[in-house]
Amino acid sequence: MSLQNNSPSTLPHGFIPVMLTPFLDSGEVDYAGLSQLTEFYLESGAAGLFANCLSSEMYELTETERLAVTKQVVDQVGGRVPVVATGTFGGPMFHQADFIKRIYDTGIQAVIATTCQLALPEDSDAIFLDHLHQLMNLTGTIPLGLYECPVPYKRLISSQLLANILPTGRIIYHKDTSLDADEVAKRLAVAEGYQFGLYDAYMVNAVSSLKAGAAGLSCIQGNYVPELIVWLCDNFDQAGRQDAVKRVQQWLVDSMDLLHTAYPIAAKYALQKRGLPISLYTRRAVDPLTPAIQQQLDALLESADQLQDEIGIERVL
Repeated sequence: MSLQNNSPSTLPHGFIPVMLTPFLDSGEVDYAGLSQLTEFYLESGAAGLFANCLSSEMYELTETERLAVTKQVVDQVGGRVPVVATGTFGGPMFHQADFIKRIYDTGIQAVIATTCQLALPEDSDAIFLDHLHQLMNLTGTIPLGLYECPVPYKRLISSQLLANILPTGRIIYHKDTSLDADEVAKRLAVAEGYQFGLYDAYMVNAVSSLKAGAAGLSCIQGNYVPELIVWLCDNFDQAGRQDAVKRVQQWLVDSMDLLHTAYPIAAKYALQKRGLPISLYTRRAVDPLTPAIQQQLDALLESADQLQDEIGIERVL
């Protein structure tokens, strides 16, 4: 049955990948590669998809490309899982509201508002809230999410702010980048009873966030080893699997720095090695993927394969 995108609803528990955008070596969007990548996420067990996000190089896409990429993902998924996508890219609230409406019309379940685009770094929380409420008033009943995107700067949403926002009933998704287990627990406490899901991006706190009540994980590690992230979401609270849970959590801690190096080129390299025919081309200015980094990634991915074999996690590719 096709998912409806005309009223707020709770997104499913589990892993919601922050999708990459494949490009051709010419620099154009590789829509064929995007199609294969979308199926890869789904076959890995993703509960939903986050298209047009920072990992997608959303700031380097044109407005037309943002809409086209998101529309392709929605059409291909065909209601199998919900899709969300970023809809705020700066400027006056009426301008941002217009794009929110346009990207929502692609068929996504919710439009994600990046907190850094709703106020300047020096603006108070009161100004941020005023702008957010303006945006809500300009966008009818469109379900929204919040993303503490670190570019161009990171604006965190405290539990106190969240408590102010949630009674509107409009916020159903939050991508958390606070890196603070205590703050995550506080946010989850004030969110109790609302149609709202917190998805942690910080894998050092993956298990603690899930045990505190997070709806799932939404992290870049899923662009390397999505099966591990899906398995963790499914098994974090299984009494008989806590030793394996600890091993997966430790692998995520140990790999944190490397998997953020030369990203997203490094993730595309890892997916290439797994058999996905996508280019390493990226429009973002990131650190180069040196031979030394490639060797480290090769060893790390081999350790992930070994871990999955020992636990009994089936790989897609």
